[in-house]
Amino acid sequence: MTYPFSAVVGMADMRLALLLNAVSPAIGGVLVRGEKGTAKSTAVRALTAVLPPVAVVTGCRFGCDPAAPDPGCPDGPHDPGAPAGTRPARLVELPVGASEDRVVGSLDLERALTEGVKAFEPGLLAAANRGVLYVDEVNLLHDHLVDLLLDAAAMGTAYVEREGVSVRHAARFLLVGTMNPEEGELRPQLLDRFGLTVEVAAPRDPAERAEVVRRRFAADADPAGFAATWAEEEAGLAERIASARARLPHVVLGDDALRQVTSVCAAFDVDGLRADLVTARAAIAHAAWSGRDAVTEDDVRVAARLALPHRRRRNPFDAPGLDEETLEQALDDARPEEPDPEPDGDGPPPEDGGPPPGGTPPPDDAGIGSNTPGSTGETQGKPPMPGHGESGESATSAPAPERAAVEAADPFRTRRLEVPGIGAGAAGRRSRARSERGRVVGSTRPAGPVTRLHLVDTVLAAAPHQRARGRTGPGLRVAREDLRQATLEGREGNLVLFVVDASGSMGSKARMGAVKGAVLSLLLDAYQRRDKVGLITFRGGDAELALPPTWSVEAAAARLRELPTGGRTPLAAGLLRAHEVLRVERIREPQRRALLVVVTDGRATGARGSDAVGQSHRTAGLLAATGTASVVVDCESGPVRLGLAAQLGVHLGAQTLRLEELAAETLAGTVRSLREAA
Repeated sequence: MTYPFSAVVGMADMRLALLLNAVSPAIGGVLVRGEKGTAKSTAVRALTAVLPPVAVVTGCRFGCDPAAPDPGCPDGPHDPGAPAGTRPARLVELPVGASEDRVVGSLDLERALTEGVKAFEPGLLAAANRGVLYVDEVNLLHDHLVDLLLDAAAMGTAYVEREGVSVRHAARFLLVGTMNPEEGELRPQLLDRFGLTVEVAAPRDPAERAEVVRRRFAADADPAGFAATWAEEEAGLAERIASARARLPHVVLGDDALRQVTSVCAAFDVDGLRADLVTARAAIAHAAWSGRDAVTEDDVRVAARLALPHRRRRNPFDAPGLDEETLEQALDDARPEEPDPEPDGDGPPPEDGGPPPGGTPPPDDAGIGSNTPGSTGETQGKPPMPGHGESGESATSAPAPERAAVEAADPFRTRRLEVPGIGAGAAGRRSRARSERGRVVGSTRPAGPVTRLHLVDTVLAAAPHQRARGRTGPGLRVAREDLRQATLEGREGNLVLFVVDASGSMGSKARMGAVKGAVLSLLLDAYQRRDKVGLITFRGGDAELALPPTWSVEAAAARLRELPTGGRTPLAAGLLRAHEVLRVERIREPQRRALLVVVTDGRATGARGSDAVGQSHRTAGLLAATGTASVVVDCESGPVRLGLAAQLGVHLGAQTLRLEELAAETLAGTVRSLREAA
């Protein structure tokens, strides 16, 4: 049984964003961000049950509308009098591990070449046409698949191109993505492509939490009875959606409302014009949902709260949010002024700047538009949405630790650090790998169906057999054994495990600030290259796994900023902890290769009488024996250098870089110097 949409407790922003997209899919979908266990998936699956049924051409795999069938439908053309029927709105779930062929569909290249038949197997986009496409954990989906989904959602059409054979079909759907920010963020470019976004969190009110548990227990104990209890509310909601869809084309976006939309978008300094378009569409949908025929200021306010928070991020470590004061000021600035009262006919008009007849002074700026719809005190007094404050934090955030951490220096663009060899991990942007996307580097004889034909090698394999196969005309005779599958090489994402020396040997605050700035730069690079990251620190008596391997680069950056310094230097303990973490991760994700980044000056201290440096070298040899790819960032400074970090790099089998050599600009400058010298 699907949980009733009307029975979802709280989550007003999420439910409204979903309903607005149900009214107007042109808004561009919804991204729901929130911690685990906040009913994200439950609400999305429940939405489908209240969507109006869909009329379809009988037998069409692409769900064409009999009133306006797609003229380019692969199952068409459909005659005007073709048999038709209705079916419920469809929810299609896209698994995180789906391939591109599974998403867009695939051509049977073997039949196309050997039989001359264009056989197309539809994918998930075809199944989702005129329905809902749901992607759980969308932040873990490969970037090229997210690009593909968003392009199809924007154009309403899916394209499949394979070796000169092309198929297109309609793909109009409501795209809904859910994600837990703790597991990593979407790239800003992809984040901007979602029409609306909402932040959800579990309610903190005990009574509200109790109601959630009570309804869940009731649904589990008697699914049919629970559904019947909410049947009337569900029917009313479905009727309201259908009514809003019918009203949508007739809603007027006046010049004043449009000016408020653009004023708000300009006030938040968003990039491009997509924000203006989405906000305007959301405002129109909200007016239709509210039963109005014209967009009001309240519609613009609601639309801005849903369409702009994720578009004002200036870098990947900024929390999404919307400053309520800025929003209200922008709406106020764009509010049309009320005309001055007309003077009485008994006397001359007042002088410029003088009071009107009756002695009433003109209203000041604060009173202009006070009667504008949507500007009531109730709306103005609403508390900011969660996470939508100026800094994205509440006023009651936890106090700073007793020992203040050293501030990180400004991040910079780093050179790319790679894992040697060719892997086969998840798509990313760091190390070379065999992948489903990339450049063609060869071909193989396929064991199963051919999905990416290497045309040249197929022709070369078939050419010697043409006479034996009785070829007499210009056509090439191709057999199954001639087909060759293209081998592609692209880039993969890696696990980047940072081991950071936070001991007293790292010296001054300025030096530790530079180290933190360098690690922060590497974290930013890992975010852009779609890496998983982990953070180990060592100081005092032991090493600590400050952040287990995760997709959340933001969490790693926060832990780094809070990192205190001082004490002894247990380097061997830090390396040993890294060895254990990597061993566990190899079991969890055997195809994801790791890159160990050790940030230290190479000094080591231990118990009295122990050989701390020798112990750290032996532990480094243990890591090297497992084949771990490593980089040592040498943080030693001053006129006299001991070269201990370089020695550690030798035992790790690692590349050693000075702290100042991490910057990409430094590398480019070195290359330019060598060229000029030559």
